[in-house]
Amino acid sequence: MEKIIRGRAWRFGDNIDTDQIYPGQHMSIADPEEMAAHAMEGAGHPRFRKEVKPGDVIVAGHNFGSGSSREQAPVSLKSVGVRAVVAESFARIFFRNGFNVGLPVVEAPGVSTIDEGDEIEINLETGEIKNLTKGETYRGNPIPPFLLEILDKGGLIAELEDKFLG
Repeated sequence: MEKIIRGRAWRFGDNIDTDQIYPGQHMSIADPEEMAAHAMEGAGHPRFRKEVKPGDVIVAGHNFGSGSSREQAPVSLKSVGVRAVVAESFARIFFRNGFNVGLPVVEAPGVSTIDEGDEIEINLETGEIKNLTKGETYRGNPIPPFLLEILDKGGLIAELEDKFLG
């Protein structure tokens, strides 16, 4: 996995819960490709599902991913092509589930000033986030090496298979 991610920002507010990220009525869908069609379906963003492109990044406020522990939420985001999620803060279970499925998540105070459509660059090792559109820099939390290793393998299952099944 690349340690520097660059993409277009999609803006979401505070308290986006897992039902907004991936609504419960779609829980019977197991295929990630089909799950992608429902990513952020409940978040009330009129253009996201029609216009999101592989490589885009979600930028959100506080408490992103609260609610249930369903890992389908980060899976649906990764499946639709979202490269990373940056937020002021995350619900802890979403934070860990992101890494478990191979989706980088970076906690960074001050990112609420990033506007939708801004081009941003995220350095996963240092936590630095650059808003290339506005020329601003934000200090986020660096991703620890053990989580970077999980991301490098594509998620926790892939990392464990590599480690124990070789």
